[in-house]
Amino acid sequence: MEIIKKLDLICLGRLAVDLYGEQIGSRLEDMNSFAKYLGGSSANVAYGTARQGLKSSMLARVGNEHMGRFLKEELLRAGVDTSNIITDKERLTALVILGIKDQETFPLIFYRDNCADMALTKEDIKEEYIASSKALAITGTHLSHQNTREAVLTALSMAKNHGLKRILDIDYRPVLWGLTSLGDGETRYVESERVTVDLQEVLHHFDLIVGTEEEFHIAGGSTNTIKALNNVRKYSNAILVCKRGSLGCSVFENAIPKYLDEGITIKGVKVEVLNVLGAGDAFMSGFLRGYINGETLEKCCQYANACGALVVSRHGCAPAMPSREEIDYYLSRKKEILRPDLDNHLNHLHRVTSRERNWQELFLLAFDHRSQLVEMAIEANTSLNRVEELKKHILKAFIESSQVPNIKGKSGVFIDQTYGQSVLNELTGQDFWIARPVEIPGSRPLRLEHGNIGSQLISWPIEQIVKCLVFYSPDDTYALRIEQEDQIKEVYDACLKSGHEMLLELIVNNDEHSINPYVRSIQRIYNIGIKPDWWKIPPLSTSEWNKIDTIIDDRDPYCRGIVILGLGATKEKLYSGFKRTSASKYVKGFAVGRTIFSEPSKMWLQNQIDDNTLIKKIKENYIEMIQLWSNRKQ
Repeated sequence: MEIIKKLDLICLGRLAVDLYGEQIGSRLEDMNSFAKYLGGSSANVAYGTARQGLKSSMLARVGNEHMGRFLKEELLRAGVDTSNIITDKERLTALVILGIKDQETFPLIFYRDNCADMALTKEDIKEEYIASSKALAITGTHLSHQNTREAVLTALSMAKNHGLKRILDIDYRPVLWGLTSLGDGETRYVESERVTVDLQEVLHHFDLIVGTEEEFHIAGGSTNTIKALNNVRKYSNAILVCKRGSLGCSVFENAIPKYLDEGITIKGVKVEVLNVLGAGDAFMSGFLRGYINGETLEKCCQYANACGALVVSRHGCAPAMPSREEIDYYLSRKKEILRPDLDNHLNHLHRVTSRERNWQELFLLAFDHRSQLVEMAIEANTSLNRVEELKKHILKAFIESSQVPNIKGKSGVFIDQTYGQSVLNELTGQDFWIARPVEIPGSRPLRLEHGNIGSQLISWPIEQIVKCLVFYSPDDTYALRIEQEDQIKEVYDACLKSGHEMLLELIVNNDEHSINPYVRSIQRIYNIGIKPDWWKIPPLSTSEWNKIDTIIDDRDPYCRGIVILGLGATKEKLYSGFKRTSASKYVKGFAVGRTIFSEPSKMWLQNQIDDNTLIKKIKENYIEMIQLWSNRKQ
């Protein structure tokens, strides 16, 4: 029975958590903070090839703990099949701690003693799974220990029997072969006859072998690259791909010539290098995109060089992996884009094509109000402490409502940290859409509530969206408009750096003499280089929505969408506004607050109704609002 090739690629090898030091130029001893990324060469390639459009799968082990779950979730988010990642209940997930000292230097420590991914055995290799792929990629580290070596050889044998392309990334790390002190993960080359013999014993299994010059030195047993390649050729008829850093790469299909440049040689891409770590995995990801899809070796090299160049200009490896859209855009304009790392559109594409989830419809309950609820409490002559209690009750109404089948997976909130920190804590990690405000309520010009935005975002969970409300008009005085735009730009730039999405809420003074103020405001925001992930604006006319759709199509077709704010309007008025959005492709839903919770909250603060009645009334209002939205096209 023929097994369907549902996978393009299986990656077998290292799978670990990378903790990257965030202080560039610092010694590892002096690092104060670390960013947590998916790591391990095989995992990086699985991740990178998935981002390049391949149906990739990971074969490895992880620990039965938080780090293991993190790795599986990260791979899943990238579109990698994780069905054959085994949870090892006896070992912890592998860990790497590293820093960036300069362009070429990276202090690095591997924590891999008895770790999960090096516990892979031949019994873990399932023939039906191997047979379901077009290709199998191995990294050299798994040839360094007897058990993992047997697993690799088992997988290679099965792959041969089922016609898979077999690929080796030499991936030589002396410390993982026991050739350096345990803490010396940085050394990239140590001559070793034992390692050379171990590698040469398996070279005949492969159709494609990829490595740096140093890696071919260890595989070929010579520090002369041409001689080393010739020695490898004695053991293998594989296509040999020699990575040459900024010089690009050279490919050899048959006999090895006298000079590297006499192979198929594609020059590298010029970028400002942050650090070279991760370049090889990105290179492999790009090359395999072309190789598995049957493209020319020249095209494979172009993909590979571009992927590698972009990753060395960014922090980390997996999160720096470019998407298919990035690489295609770059290659289509490479003569014009002399420095891809400085190209704003490429950087924007990286941001927007790596988003984790696509929200098609949203029912958002906004209760991030601060000043309005304080005023309500004062009017009711009650303690301000009850505002926080009130928000907990609104949360309960929201959670109970969100479990309804037609609402589940489409609901979310706007909630503040001033009175709603406990609400934020409870909702985070529960698959809700969450936006969190940064502005001082009512400020004009715009001011931020808790000081510098960059220092704020350090402590924010990445799933929380930065909501910035600005009272803005294109007809403002020049001084006011520029001051506000500078503040919005500061928030936007901080989000670009931190990775948080940004929602820009616009409330424009509807001067009777002002023509299409919202349309013009959105156009102006795009003109100054700000591309919010989300917009939040009031109901507009059908013609205005048509114009806004056209602007977004032109300026940022990757925009997440628009949500309609309520401004305390009646249900009837909001329904009328909802109906006018029916033809808009970017309006995803509503973000309504006071229309839903205001009257019940006033009554509760004045002790006219009890907790249960408050919750019941808010639920009813919220569900009614959803029904009004759902009926807008009728």
